[in-house]
Amino acid sequence: MNITDIVRLSPQTGRPNVPSLDGYEVLSPEWKETEYLAYGGPAREYTGGYWTGAPGTVRIDPWPYDEICVIISGRVAVADLDGGREEFGPGEAFYIPQGFAGDWITVEPTNKIFVAVTR
Repeated sequence: MNITDIVRLSPQTGRPNVPSLDGYEVLSPEWKETEYLAYGGPAREYTGGYWTGAPGTVRIDPWPYDEICVIISGRVAVADLDGGREEFGPGEAFYIPQGFAGDWITVEPTNKIFVAVTR
């Protein structure tokens, strides 16, 4: 895996899916939604929450879970072992696949929301 396996989450990068309304109580007739799926499948364990980090770098080889990150404030980068690098700032969301090997770089003090799913 390399840096191209890190996916920015947006309507342009996800697979559109309109979920069934079965089980919903539709309260307004104009209700409409589309999910833009980045990944999915069976999961063994999951965790999520709020994360804070100070500037610094850690190598994770391999990434132990699929992770979705939403940057609240600050700036981070993810780099692969070949030197490819992507940076993310406030309001940006991205997905790191389980098995990715590389560096997590906290560029400046950062807060994020994350969900980690082990397959």
